[in-house]
This record gives sequence, structure tokens and C-alpha cells, in this order.
Amino acid sequence: MTDPITRLATRDAAAPAGHYSQGAAWGDLVFVSGQLGARPDGSHTADRPFEVQARQALASLLAILAEAGSGPERILRVTAYVVGVAHWPEFNRIYADVMGGAKPARTVVPVPELHHGYLVEVEAIAVRGG
Repeated sequence: MTDPITRLATRDAAAPAGHYSQGAAWGDLVFVSGQLGARPDGSHTADRPFEVQARQALASLLAILAEAGSGPERILRVTAYVVGVAHWPEFNRIYADVMGGAKPARTVVPVPELHHGYLVEVEAIAVRGG
């Protein structure tokens, strides 16, 4: 396949703070970079409760997917990094609420810490269209 790689950027998610793009698409595949709970204007929610952080991270992920012409029902796989196993049940509840009927393959990885003191980060692989 000789399709070009498209770098994704939307104002509905925080701009990358490093040398990467919010996401990339190749053909019908969409790869969303890890999203912390940063707001689209770049302000942080790391000092806010887990639920606020998780909902913002998932909202950013979905905004990037929308920019690529995709959505929750087109997600193939999600990886979530959660600080501490204790947040896992709350993440499950929030994730189910945000994702609705979409049930992509998913991995939750408990980690000791994340950048800027965040408690959750999510990334995804999806298919365009829908």
C-alpha cells in the first residue's frame, strides 16, 4: 500500500507537548496517541478527581477520532494506563458510560505514576468511517 500517512490535529483536544501528533491515520486505520486529562486549551486537570481526568482523557480521544472520521463504534483497541489498581472499578464505570454500546478490545495497565501527576492516560486504534 502506498497511502500517505495523515497526521491528525484537532482543537478539541490538547496540543501535543512533545515531538508527536495527536494521532495518525494510514488508509482506514487510525492511531490515537496517549491522552491525559489535559483540556483542549492545554490547562491541566491533574489536580482534579479521577473521574474528571478520565472523562477529559476519553473526550480528547473521541475528538481525535472524530477528526479522522471515526468514532467509538469503530475503535478496535484501547489501552488505558491507570495509576493504582484502586481506580480500576471507577475507570470501568466511566469507560462504559462514555463508550456506550461500543466494546472494543481493551487493556488496562496499572502503573505507579504518569506525567504531570495524572491518574489516567488512554490511547486507541480504530478504523475510519462509520
